[in-house]
Amino acid sequence: MANSSGKVAIVTGAAGGIGAAVSERLARDGFTVIVNYAGRTEPAEALAARIEAAGGRAVAARADISDTAAVARLFDTAEAAFGGVDVLVNNAGVMRLAAIGESDDALFDRQIAVNLKGTFNTLREASRRLREGGRIINISSSVTGLLQPTYGVYAATKAAVEAMTSILAKELRGRNITVNAVAPGPTATKLFLDGKPPEVVERLSKMAPLERLGRPEDIAVAVAFLAGPDGAWVNGQTLRANGGII
Repeated sequence: MANSSGKVAIVTGAAGGIGAAVSERLARDGFTVIVNYAGRTEPAEALAARIEAAGGRAVAARADISDTAAVARLFDTAEAAFGGVDVLVNNAGVMRLAAIGESDDALFDRQIAVNLKGTFNTLREASRRLREGGRIINISSSVTGLLQPTYGVYAATKAAVEAMTSILAKELRGRNITVNAVAPGPTATKLFLDGKPPEVVERLSKMAPLERLGRPEDIAVAVAFLAGPDGAWVNGQTLRANGGII
């Protein structure tokens, strides 16, 4: 276990998939975890209860990260309950796929609102409020390198997140706060699997040299490395945790 007892981590979009795996891993490493969610309460509360039952500390906190005021309240809640925030994991995101020529305004606006504006909202708040020695880990995607058809808008939002990652790392000079991104490849989550025929999933699972889909736990260990003491010298980087797909 990393020596992170007493430290507080906010994980956005944490009720399922990668976010849930990250929350559980950080809790095992000694972090108190704020399990952020925007939709149904039950999965987030259940995750927090699992963490508590396993001996960790967690609380569920609802906030739509695309809402600036809600993000401020999320940090307010963490500070009031636990005294401050040490780690932000920007995991919340949506994916809507279509060719650029067939993408409607709703597809564009929703992904910009959550993936880009939402991440900006939390980064802005964290840059003002994270404690000395903190860590920011943004979840990007290896689609920024794969650049497949139909991923145009989604990939654009994640490329923007990677740019902000490197810039914010420089802007936080002097505060001993690192800012990095983890860019998963195809990972077996509901977000990824929804709407994909079995043959497409099978094809994607064979693309990486390791010949399988990623697991949420694979991404969680990369996040835990960056959030923990061993990741202290990594800053301003995007780590592609994707089995070698690109």
